[in-house]
Amino acid sequence: MVTERTRFYRDKVNGKFLGVSAGLSDYTGIDAIWIRLGFVITTLMMGWPLIIYFALGMMASKKPAHLYADTQEQQKFWQGVRQSPARSAREVKAKFRDIDRRLAHVEEYYVSSNRQLSAEIEKLR
Repeated sequence: MVTERTRFYRDKVNGKFLGVSAGLSDYTGIDAIWIRLGFVITTLMMGWPLIIYFALGMMASKKPAHLYADTQEQQKFWQGVRQSPARSAREVKAKFRDIDRRLAHVEEYYVSSNRQLSAEIEKLR
């Protein structure tokens, strides 16, 4: 399900404590070390990020086991969908247009040299 892949989850498998930083890393594409470092620095300066960290740790769902099977390419795709759904849709549409264009070239190649096949394809249209 698409909404399942675009939600924030705690990543207990790759996490160190509650899995919040690893989950944010998976959600945003930012390396977990930078998220952890940011939490530590802002907690030392202000204190309230620690409260938010524990609140996320208690309220966020654990990442479903089947989502761990995603390849790196799939993870990058879904991070892009989370960041900009419209851009992701344009990219997918452009890939389909490219495939359609390439198939048209293949069809043109085979049909141009085979008049009988060309006539049969025209009958189908």
